[in-house]
Amino acid sequence: VQLQASGGGLVQPGGSLRLSCAASGSIFSINDMGWYRQAPGKQRELVAAITRGGSTNYADSVKGRFTISRDNAKNTVFLQMNSLNPEDTAVFYCNMVIGRYSDYDAKDYWGQGTEVTVSS
Repeated sequence: VQLQASGGGLVQPGGSLRLSCAASGSIFSINDMGWYRQAPGKQRELVAAITRGGSTNYADSVKGRFTISRDNAKNTVFLQMNSLNPEDTAVFYCNMVIGRYSDYDAKDYWGQGTEVTVSS
């Protein structure tokens, strides 16, 4: 199983970006999907998560600005980021809980990270 993240880049304060992460390989089911970020000198933190049923959870710092969504048919998770500010600068990682052959062998998989820089 591989997770391929894309969509990062340089954006001005107040701008928007949309991250995508697609899973490929032998996949039976995908449970939770999420986005984490790690800023320079800081620990990795959860940004947003979405369950298979569509329930979402956000870090307080991004509520009202970021929206997580998923396309189950395409094994893909998205993160729409609006009103970006310099404090959002980080490497963003996607995460999925994937069962390769059944729901009982589910474990965490991580994407390679995509860099988001918010600067004027």
